[in-house]
Amino acid sequence: MSAENRRKKAEHIRHLLDTEGDSVRQNTRVFNEGRYESTADLDDYERLKDEARAIKEDAIERLPELIDEVTEAVEANGGTVYLADDAADANRYITEVVDGRTAVKSKSMTSEEIEVNEALEADGADVWETDLAEFVLQIADEAPSHIVAPAIHKSREEIAALFDEVFEPADPPETAEELTRFAREHLGEKIRDADVGMTGANFVTADTGTLALVTSEGNARKCVQATDTHVAVAGVEKVIPSVEDLRPFVELIGRSGTGQDITSYVSLLTPPTDSPTFGEEALGSGDERDFHLVLIDNGRMEMRDDEDLRETLYCIRCSACANSCANFQHVGGHAFGGETYSGGIATGWEAGVHGEESAAEFNDLCTGCSRCVNQCPVKIDIPWINTVVRDRINRGEDGDLDFLVEGLTPDEEPGGVDLQKRLFGNFDALARLGSAFAPVSNWVAGTGPARSVLERTLGVDSRRELPRFERESLVDWFADRGPRVDPDAARERVTLYPDAYTNYVRTERGKAAVRVLEALDVHVDVPAAGESGRAPLSQGMIATARSNAEAVYDALAPAVAAGRDVVVIEPSDLAMFRREYERLLDGDEYEALEGHSYELFEYVYGLLENGAEIDALPDGDGERVAYHSHCQQRTLDLEPYTTAVLDDAGFDVATSDVECCGMAGSFGYKSEYYDLSVDVGETLADQFTTDDTADRTVVASGTSCLEQLDALLTRRPAHPIRLLDARR
Repeated sequence: MSAENRRKKAEHIRHLLDTEGDSVRQNTRVFNEGRYESTADLDDYERLKDEARAIKEDAIERLPELIDEVTEAVEANGGTVYLADDAADANRYITEVVDGRTAVKSKSMTSEEIEVNEALEADGADVWETDLAEFVLQIADEAPSHIVAPAIHKSREEIAALFDEVFEPADPPETAEELTRFAREHLGEKIRDADVGMTGANFVTADTGTLALVTSEGNARKCVQATDTHVAVAGVEKVIPSVEDLRPFVELIGRSGTGQDITSYVSLLTPPTDSPTFGEEALGSGDERDFHLVLIDNGRMEMRDDEDLRETLYCIRCSACANSCANFQHVGGHAFGGETYSGGIATGWEAGVHGEESAAEFNDLCTGCSRCVNQCPVKIDIPWINTVVRDRINRGEDGDLDFLVEGLTPDEEPGGVDLQKRLFGNFDALARLGSAFAPVSNWVAGTGPARSVLERTLGVDSRRELPRFERESLVDWFADRGPRVDPDAARERVTLYPDAYTNYVRTERGKAAVRVLEALDVHVDVPAAGESGRAPLSQGMIATARSNAEAVYDALAPAVAAGRDVVVIEPSDLAMFRREYERLLDGDEYEALEGHSYELFEYVYGLLENGAEIDALPDGDGERVAYHSHCQQRTLDLEPYTTAVLDDAGFDVATSDVECCGMAGSFGYKSEYYDLSVDVGETLADQFTTDDTADRTVVASGTSCLEQLDALLTRRPAHPIRLLDARR
């Protein structure tokens, strides 16, 4: 990315933070908190997710067969099924059906995808969106910013001003109730006068041809019942085997998207419906009505055959990934979205139906934090999809990730990774070099001219403090010092994994970890192991990440083979061992390392549960501590181990309920994203400056969290292991 493009992207994000950020943040957090509360009421939440996942896996596997089955069912009911190859094919068919008449629509992202409104209007039809939010956007001539709540970026005051400007009502509506009533009355006339009703479909059952519409307004039913022609538009992935298969999805979709136990309307229609349409004269029963189910491919069958994009087709468009994403919460889909789709899963959809160029516009806003992983009701590995697409964008047509043509600028590299991503993706090499020449390297990097060059050429924001490398690495320190517990008399023998940041920058936490484990009678070894692959993976450099993973496994394999556990300080690296290494290593290697790896406090907790004496560690003596857990630590459900150990040690711990610090590794260093990173981080910083936390010692588990808090707070945070170190 050129410096000019970085500047434009930074300005766009700053504009959205200023104009839409407050509305998006308020609404997405309401949805997110509601999801936590609603899903907590389900005794079988995980089982329902497994069931939904299995149904979608089966449906996509048998998709051609199910399309034939639903076609037969709909035609047996008297309707018509049209399988459209792409958007142009679908629009051609739909415009022929509508034939220039008036159409009223309920909300459908698939119709947004094919831009059917524009096609119909170009053919002379009058088209009205009847979903309140879609109606607002239609008259504002704006694109949706959210899959479920498309006008989430607009405040009530903005909508009131829009209605006043467009309609000039005698008594301008102001309250939410007044605005809703005004829209309902206006659209009610449009619905009564319409000839064609258009809907989407959340699900289509192959056995009966039944459409499931899950909505929060009654407009979809009205669009169907008020017209004598019904056109339903759905992607082919919406087909599931049977009506019985709807159950887990009905339980999950409302809870996952808006935090509702069930949405206001769940409509099961088996068209042509036998309910009469209404008007001045009651029209006939279902057999006198016209129904068209338009199933759209538009790249989906290619996605089905793509091993890495296939999971995208399991998506039920609930928006949980968007609502749980800190970056999305602050800027919404007008930054974190492409031509149609927004949020975490949007990368897969945009790459599949619009192309990688569309996905490239926002793909880097996914930081791989994994917060969305546990929130997806069908367990899609959304961070991996984003990483794969990023890797493909990096490679381009050339396919050579490591190719660099001499003399060309990064933007001119044919299929190569730009220099910014190379810098951050090879942090281990940079850290080794910085450490070897420290403290001179720290001084040089901190000078004004150096910072200016870094920002201009690599997009490293000059406002962000750079890491300061230690001259002596953790591995070198341990090699000189040696272990202090006799291996033959030790309670346990472990290998401490020296991640790049701990090894070269925050060595104090590594040293504290060694001393704490030794205080609990553990023999510790600290081998040279290299970077886990997290850094290149975050830049979409999968080949480099795989190479790093293989090197790490080779370094740790002797310990694993000897039955020793691997203790990991940095949560993002443990997440690599437990999640991403399944895709980067051979199966046996992954299982061996995954089964022997533990987060530092998870391991300390296990020692204490199995007889180690808490008295061997310093007494907290009621010291007040404010603790923030790393995103991936929460995804792995490891946060409780830290708080439990600190509580047992006598500390008074207050935990953060803000889920993300906003730093996300290299993300917070990039000039195009610095403002967004800080905006997210300030939410956390604000929580740690309240009356109850202002005087507490601040600790955080992740490197990124520590860096962000260090920049935003007046007191320096530390890793919680340092609280248990007698030498702190």
